Amino acid sequence: MMKFTKQNLFVLVGGMIIYVVDIGVDFWVASRYFCQGQYSWSILILCFRGLSSTITQIFSYEWFKNDWEGTDTGKLKLVFLVHLFHCGIFIRYWFALKYSCQAAFKQKSSGGASEADPSNLIQKQAIDAVTDINMLRVFKTFLETTPQLFLQIYILMEHGKTHFFQYAAIIMSFCGISLSMVDYQISLRKSLPDKDEFRVLSKFIYLFYKLLTITSWILSISLITLLSVRISVILMIFLWICGFTWTLKQHTTFCKSKKMEYLYRTVVGIILIFSFFNIKARRTKACISIYYATHAVVTLGILFVYMFWKPSITKEICFTIVSILTISSLVLGIIFLVVYYSHLHPTTYCRPQACSDEVDGVSGQRERVKTGRFQKFLMQ
Repeated sequence: MMKFTKQNLFVLVGGMIIYVVDIGVDFWVASRYFCQGQYSWSILILCFRGLSSTITQIFSYEWFKNDWEGTDTGKLKLVFLVHLFHCGIFIRYWFALKYSCQAAFKQKSSGGASEADPSNLIQKQAIDAVTDINMLRVFKTFLETTPQLFLQIYILMEHGKTHFFQYAAIIMSFCGISLSMVDYQISLRKSLPDKDEFRVLSKFIYLFYKLLTITSWILSISLITLLSVRISVILMIFLWICGFTWTLKQHTTFCKSKKMEYLYRTVVGIILIFSFFNIKARRTKACISIYYATHAVVTLGILFVYMFWKPSITKEICFTIVSILTISSLVLGIIFLVVYYSHLHPTTYCRPQACSDEVDGVSGQRERVKTGRFQKFLMQ
C-alpha cells in the first residue's frame, strides 16, 4: 500500500476549498443571470447543481450504509438527515481530514507490516476516505461542472457579450475538472494493488489529454447547438442511450442493490457523453480508439455542415478561431492520450489474489479480504 503524505493532505484541503468556492460561484452566476432577466440560464445552472448534488448525496449515503452495516442505526439516521440537506460531502471531508492528519503527521507506516498494523490501518482509512470523495467528485464533474462549462461557452458564442462572472464560472469549471481528473488518478494508484506512483510527468500528460479532448468536444457540441438546439438535444440523448446500453452489456456490479446499479449505469452514460469511462478493469484499447475516432468524425462532420449549411458564418473570424481551437484541441488531446497509454499508463490492474474476495491463508484457512469500491470503479 502506498503512503498517504503531507502533500496529499494539502491537496485534499485545496480540493475542499475549491469545492466550497465552486458552490458560491454557481449561486453567484445564477443570481447574476436572474438579475439580468436571463431566467432560463439561471434555472439551468441551478438544475445542474441540484441534480449533481442529489445524485452524489444518494451515492454517499449508500456507501455509508454499506460501510456501517451492523452498526448503530441512530448514527445512520443522523447521517441520513445530513445527506437529506445536501451536506453529506462535508461529513466525508471531516473523516478524510481526520484520518489524513493522523496518517500524514502522527503515524509512521511500516512497509512490511500487515494491514492489521495500526499505522497501516490509518493509512488505509485515509486513502479510502479520500478515494470516496474523489469518486463523488467525478460524478459532480460530469453531472454539473462539464455541462456548466458547455453552457457558459455556448452563451458566449451565442450572444457575444461577456461579463466577469462568466469568465469566473469558466475558470472554476476548468479548475474543477482538472483537480477532479488528477485526484482521481492519484487515488486510483494509491487504492489498487500493483499501481505505480502517479509521477509529475504522468499527471500533466493525463491532465492535458483529458482537458483537451473534453474542451474540443464541448466546443463541437456548442457549435451544433448554435446551429440547432433540437439537433443538439437529440445528439446528446442518442449518445447517452449508446453509453447506457454499453454499460448494460458490461454487466457492472458496482452497487449492492439493483436500483443503485441502474442509477450508476445512468450516470456512467452521462459521463460517456463527455469523456471515455472504463467501468471494468480490462484493457480498453479497442473501445477507447472507437470512442475518440467517433468524436473526431462527429467534430469534422459538424464543421462540414457549417461549410455547406451556413457558409456565411464560416467567413466570420469567431467561427475560424473556434474551429481552429476545436481541431487543435482534439489533435493535441489524442497525441497526449497516445503518449500516456504508450509510456505512462500502468498495464497491470491488480494481482489475481487482490481481485478475489477470498485468499488462502496459513494452514489452509480462508481469510476474507474486503474488496474496495475502486476495484469496480475504474476510469482510465
